[in-house]
Amino acid sequence: MIQYILRRVLSSLPVLLGILFFTFALARLLPGDPCRAVLGERATDQVCDAFIKRYGLDQSIPVQFSIYLKDVLSGDLGNSLRQARPATEILIERLPVTIELAFLAMLFATLVGVPLGIISAYWHNSGVDVSTMIGANIGVSTPVFVLGLLLEYTFAVLLKDTFLWLPPSGRLSSGVELPFLAETWQLENLTGFSARLLEFLSRLYIFNSLVTANWKALGDVIRHMLLPAIAVGTIPLAIVARMTRSSLLDVLGLDYIRTAHAKGLEKRAVVLRHGLRNALLPVITIIGLSLGGLLSGAVLTETVFNLPGVGRTLFEAITARDYTVVQAFTLVIAVVFLSVNLIVDVMYAFLDPRIRLS
Repeated sequence: MIQYILRRVLSSLPVLLGILFFTFALARLLPGDPCRAVLGERATDQVCDAFIKRYGLDQSIPVQFSIYLKDVLSGDLGNSLRQARPATEILIERLPVTIELAFLAMLFATLVGVPLGIISAYWHNSGVDVSTMIGANIGVSTPVFVLGLLLEYTFAVLLKDTFLWLPPSGRLSSGVELPFLAETWQLENLTGFSARLLEFLSRLYIFNSLVTANWKALGDVIRHMLLPAIAVGTIPLAIVARMTRSSLLDVLGLDYIRTAHAKGLEKRAVVLRHGLRNALLPVITIIGLSLGGLLSGAVLTETVFNLPGVGRTLFEAITARDYTVVQAFTLVIAVVFLSVNLIVDVMYAFLDPRIRLS
């Protein structure tokens, strides 16, 4: 298993390098002047000449990429052209929001979608099956921004004076405090990687409130993230439910399932113990791909619910031609996708004993 993981990691390095180079080159081949996109009216010819020389944009793309790759290997992702500060700081500020949103959305999609798929397969061609699949089709067809606005209107406006009221935006309510872990644990003197890692973990509000036992903040954070998680997780939920149903129906038609029925096992035991494990293989693939897609940023969801995450930041960086930020987020997203694919492949071995990774 360890050898397989090492082989997968090594084989992923050329893919990661190719993605990084393609993004690096494409950002510089697009028409337009990055200086005028960043500086706007202040971009005189003299200022732009100094700007281009300062950031090495006057050199060839291979030379620029070699310099950038050397900086990345040393842990330096460069400075934002628009904000004039390290891209690592922007990652630390914005990535935790998207991580929390993606995992909560995928948790919602999995916990609801898989049981719905099982129920539909168990009562195949019944009214329950038809109703579930109609709901799944509606869920996969509804745009995120429409569903988000409907959820905000329902839970923040119509149910305003009830216990079902949910906040429509933000991450914490006014008056709820959640100090950084360095302050809580009195570790203010940390520097370098340790300080950055602790700041990143502190901005994961759910993790922060759990490790500090701040239950008031935990409840408030979850309440703020419920609506965006439901909005962005509805489409993956519908896909997971349909895939679970289809895969389980295929498995239930195999010979060993008929043998289990012939031995007198209950239908529920046959479905859950014998059929579900093999049926989950394609479902796990869908969950992994959906999770990777959610971690790459949900621009519309973050805009509707006013969440400063990866999606909005990446959109703003692309429109402003902020090369460094685009490359930094692309690198992180690529690593996330490759990591998720590796985890999915490893999980196959636990679910299907026929797979031999050695």
